[in-house]
Amino acid sequence: MRHNKNNSLIHSYTLTKTASYIGYVVQAITINFTPLLFVCFMGQYSLSMREISALVTLTFVFQFSIDFLSVFLLRRVGYRALVLAAHALSCAGLVLLCVLPEIMDSFLGLCIAVGVYSSGSGFIEVVVSPIIESCPSRNKAAQMSFLHSFYCWGQVAAVGISTLYFAFFGVEAWKTMTFIWACIPLLNILLFSLCPLDVDVTIGTSKPLRALFGRRDFLLLMLIIMCSGAAEIALSQWASAYCETALGVSKTVGDIAGPMGFAVCMGISRLGYAVLGDRLKLEWCMLASSVLCAIGYLVVSLSPSAVLSLVGFGVCGLSVGVLWPGAFSLASKRVDGGGSMYALLSFSGDAGCTIGPLVCGLCASAFGDDIGRGILCCVGFSVLLCVAMLSFIAVSAKNTEK
Repeated sequence: MRHNKNNSLIHSYTLTKTASYIGYVVQAITINFTPLLFVCFMGQYSLSMREISALVTLTFVFQFSIDFLSVFLLRRVGYRALVLAAHALSCAGLVLLCVLPEIMDSFLGLCIAVGVYSSGSGFIEVVVSPIIESCPSRNKAAQMSFLHSFYCWGQVAAVGISTLYFAFFGVEAWKTMTFIWACIPLLNILLFSLCPLDVDVTIGTSKPLRALFGRRDFLLLMLIIMCSGAAEIALSQWASAYCETALGVSKTVGDIAGPMGFAVCMGISRLGYAVLGDRLKLEWCMLASSVLCAIGYLVVSLSPSAVLSLVGFGVCGLSVGVLWPGAFSLASKRVDGGGSMYALLSFSGDAGCTIGPLVCGLCASAFGDDIGRGILCCVGFSVLLCVAMLSFIAVSAKNTEK
């Protein structure tokens, strides 16, 4: 009888989970579609490498600013209002991407559009994970990893479908593709308007910020997710431009084998953990992934062969897949800090997402626009991630002994 009741409860939240999965697809589109157009923007709007780097940085500056604001907004307006606002901003930003550069200074117009859809992406990051955490499930860690895999499949769709579109119609027709992508957050507003949301009750009362910052294990998790975000986004944001300008392959081949291959492998990693997670020790799995990430970065940036560099993108995708959702799962299991905890973790992750691409772009510019050198500089994030994971394992062991 209890088993049937649990099944019925899980089934009643199917629409909530579906909307949450699509929410991560929306986030993947807003983050990964524009980088496919970087070279196009440089030609069409006469942008420099520094201006392109500024667009990348702006994306995540807005995201982590929204993460910080969400700590206070969640208590005032609730999850449903924020998730609806997130999708409205994501849709509006994509539309503005097509309109504003034509009616005002092109770089300023792009900056405003990026700021709008990045704000929506930031809200999605904060609210969707606790929404999924509140849904009934037999394995919360597997459920979280499965949720984050939809970011990967959204990235695959954004890169794959856009690349095919550009192959047939030319990259100059990018605005039509942008309007098509803008329809997805618009449709998901309807799903989030109808689905049940009990997250405010299930997640419980947020712990005070002072209590969270007083925990060494939580501070390490903030560092871990920051390095994870930096390692993941630095490569995914610059992959298309690197393949197109440095590896000597066509845009179509480069986008499919580079950013799309990265996303496919990242999705496989997250799905694999969702299926096998109960048999694996998450902390040690994340440590091994951080080592593999460093190796992948070295292969991408130093290999004399374009084929090996493209393989390196896949290695990096496999390695970073479990890191971000893994940090959320460890926090939920070890800290249990409520909505404030999720917002602070999202803030840290998006801070890393800002720092990683910025470091890559600035280093590339310093070495004569050599994106390979920029990627090589980002190996440091993987090394710091290894140190942070070892420290977290040691702190967790001491806490268990107590």
